[in-house]
Amino acid sequence: MTNMVNLANEISAWLKNYAINAGRPAFVIGVSGGVDSALVSTLCAMTGLPTHCVVLPCQSKDNETDRGIKHIDWLQDNFIHVAYHEIDLTRVFETLKTEIHPEYDNDLAYANDKSRFRMIALYHIATCVGGLVVGTGNKVEDYNLFFYTKGGDGQVDIAPIGDLMKSEVRLMCRELGVLPELSEAVPTDGLWADGRTDESQLGASYEEFEWVVAFLEKNNGWPLQETIDNHMSPRQQEVLGIYNKWHTAGKHKSLPIPTFKRTWTNLKN
Repeated sequence: MTNMVNLANEISAWLKNYAINAGRPAFVIGVSGGVDSALVSTLCAMTGLPTHCVVLPCQSKDNETDRGIKHIDWLQDNFIHVAYHEIDLTRVFETLKTEIHPEYDNDLAYANDKSRFRMIALYHIATCVGGLVVGTGNKVEDYNLFFYTKGGDGQVDIAPIGDLMKSEVRLMCRELGVLPELSEAVPTDGLWADGRTDESQLGASYEEFEWVVAFLEKNNGWPLQETIDNHMSPRQQEVLGIYNKWHTAGKHKSLPIPTFKRTWTNLKN
C-alpha cells in the first residue's frame, strides 16, 4: 500500500470519526468535474457513510458537468451509500441578474454569486439529510492564496484536503483509481462563462505556488530582500510577488469578523 493510500485512509477515518462525533453522519459535496472535488467525494465515500454528491451547473460548460456525473457513476460502482443529485442554478442566477440595477453590473460579483448560490444549495441538502458540507479546497488555494469566494465555497463545515498540495491531490487521486480525466483535469473554478482556468486568473501555476509555500515553510517566513535579489531567478521573484499579492488581498477571508467591543469607559460615557 502506498503512502498516499495510507494517507487517504487516515483522512477518511478522520472524516468518519468527526461526522459521527458531531452527530451528523453524512456528507454533502459539490462535485465540479475537477480533481479536488473528485478526491474529496472519494474520501467521503470511503467512510461508508451516506455521501451526497451534488452537481451544480450554473451556466457551466457541458464537459465539466459531464465529468462530474461520470465520476459519481464511478463512485456508485465502487462504494455504498453514494447518492447523486443535480441542481441547475442557471435560472436562479439569471433571475438575479435581471433584478440587479445596472449600477451594480459587475462580472466578478456575478462569478462570486454563482459560488454563493452553490453553497446555499449544498447547505439546504445538508440540513435535510443531517450532514456536513465538505470543503474541496487544497492547501495552496484555500490557506495561502485564499482563492475562494467569501460566503461561497469557503463556507464549509470541514476541510479534509486543506493540508494537501495540488500535486498531492493529483497523486492521491491516481493511487485511488479516480478516472484520469478528473485526476488530470485543468483546474478551473467554473464560475466564468469563458471557462478561464485557475492559472490564467492567478498568474502562475500551482506547481510554482507550491514552491513558494514550501520555501516559506522551510525558511520560517518571508525571505530577506538579499535572498530574493541574489538567489532567485526572475521568474521566482515574479511568482513570489504574485503569491504575496493574493495572500495579502485575501487574508481577511480567513480572519474572525472584526467586531466592535464595548468597554467600561464606553458605558460610563
